[in-house]
Amino acid sequence: MWIFLAFISAVCLGGYDISKKVALRDHRVLDVLTLSIVISSLLLSIPLLLSRLCPAVMTDTPFFVPQMDLEAHLLTLLKSCIVLSSWVFAYISLKHLPLSVVSPMQATRPMWTLIGALLIFGERLNTWQWIGVLLAIGSVFIFSISSSRISRASRTSSPSSFSSPATRYYLALALAILIGSCSGLYDKFMMRRYDHNAVQVYYTFYQALMMLVVWLIDKYRTTKNAQLSTRILLSTLNSQLSTLKAIALISVFLIISDNVYMLALRDPDSLIAVVSTIRRGGAVIGFAYGLLFLHEENPGRKIACMTGILLGLVCLALGSV
Repeated sequence: MWIFLAFISAVCLGGYDISKKVALRDHRVLDVLTLSIVISSLLLSIPLLLSRLCPAVMTDTPFFVPQMDLEAHLLTLLKSCIVLSSWVFAYISLKHLPLSVVSPMQATRPMWTLIGALLIFGERLNTWQWIGVLLAIGSVFIFSISSSRISRASRTSSPSSFSSPATRYYLALALAILIGSCSGLYDKFMMRRYDHNAVQVYYTFYQALMMLVVWLIDKYRTTKNAQLSTRILLSTLNSQLSTLKAIALISVFLIISDNVYMLALRDPDSLIAVVSTIRRGGAVIGFAYGLLFLHEENPGRKIACMTGILLGLVCLALGSV
């Protein structure tokens, strides 16, 4: 069952990537990210309120949100901090380092999660699972290197863009990868102890609060005017209907993807090394969308990458059923 849930999570994560790509056409990453997380918290407040107002009705449903003690809340808050820290370091490195450096290194993140799963949780993969993991991760890594070289070759505006950056930006990239890898391992730790619905609801709430603080600081820093910052947020809310639909879909896909992902990790037999690799395989959907609807360049490389990932996912399925 857990392998089936992992594949559902990967499909929803692919839809999340597509929705994010559509929403980012006319808006900044920080604006879209903040608004989508706020929408997610509003959607998740519905089962939370129902669970508190009519617990007898909700208890036997898959949407019941049990109460959490202080320790659980603190650990969930830590999860939000881990994810947000990874994002912050990733954005810093992406801003100051060449894409030809960032993309291949980011593509190695599932491998570090795999190493952590082997060392910390003592997970053991069978032959088919090893073949699947290596195929999927290797395909993403090779494609990242190829895409980065193409991007570097196409940039001719400023030679200084690829000059040797300061060591601190490499450190930020390393921290983004390390913290992001630890996030998956921490998820497994949490799911073996607490209800997945409760963790998801409160994790999203805490993340929304932190993102709003970051967003307001960023807007105030750039506009020097808090009232103007609020007007900018309202203008984002009043943007084109298609963009708002895409942002809402970001929230919906992310909620479903995270929920079934956490539910998969609750299974005692689940392997975080396999689940995280399958979720990474959701990139196939984004590749397919780019080829079929956006007519992106270099289709041969993308098709080769998708084929490698799909073969890896097939091997993972064969080794996990």
